[in-house]
Amino acid sequence: MLSDQIAMLFILALPVASVAWTVTHEEIFREPREWCEQKCQTAQHPVVRKCLYLFTCEYCFSHYVSFVVLVVTGYRLGYTGWRGFGVALFALVWIANVYMSLYSRLRLDIKHEHVDIAAAQEQAQATTPIDKGQG
Repeated sequence: MLSDQIAMLFILALPVASVAWTVTHEEIFREPREWCEQKCQTAQHPVVRKCLYLFTCEYCFSHYVSFVVLVVTGYRLGYTGWRGFGVALFALVWIANVYMSLYSRLRLDIKHEHVDIAAAQEQAQATTPIDKGQG
């Protein structure tokens, strides 16, 4: 049933987005990611540069993660066989990237709130007279 397939698409996109975001943005993979960034700038062979670049770009990496998820789960969308695999692959990449964009926006909003709070606290401390032990 197509509605079940659509629901599964949105569910499978969650781990794809999570893995792609973690590898390409989070601190735990910072050193390997920085190494890949450096090597993709200096590698002589274009294939090596492109292969290393995929670990630095969440959009690129999400294609490979989606491929693995589809192979492991056997999920197909709309059609059976390779056509359903192809449709599922690109739909899964798209939904996962929507999730990652929403997550990125949420993190940005939270960071702005923290900066605003810190600035307000600094301003409040600067305008509050200091009690010099009078009393």
